[in-house]
Amino acid sequence: MATKSKKSPRLASGRKRARQDVKLNAHNASLRSQYRTAVKKVEKAVAAGDKAKATELFAQMQSIVDSVADKGIFHKNKAARDKSRLSAKVKSLVAASA
Repeated sequence: MATKSKKSPRLASGRKRARQDVKLNAHNASLRSQYRTAVKKVEKAVAAGDKAKATELFAQMQSIVDSVADKGIFHKNKAARDKSRLSAKVKSLVAASA
């Protein structure tokens, strides 16, 4: 998708805001990527049937998901839903192997 050329703001405060938004957008994109990667790692470990790795990665994923949701990058309910679903998958994996 080609980016549209936006009109540059006239006011100095608007120009500064535009500069800040570039940096903020990059940081938020990084956090979104970190969140999604953490979730995918747990799903991959569950699919592989590696209960030890899945349990370890799930603990790490919870911390990342909570911190990203607290910053408002993703909604808290989405974070809770993802954690809940992955928790159920990890528990079923541990129960199946026990």
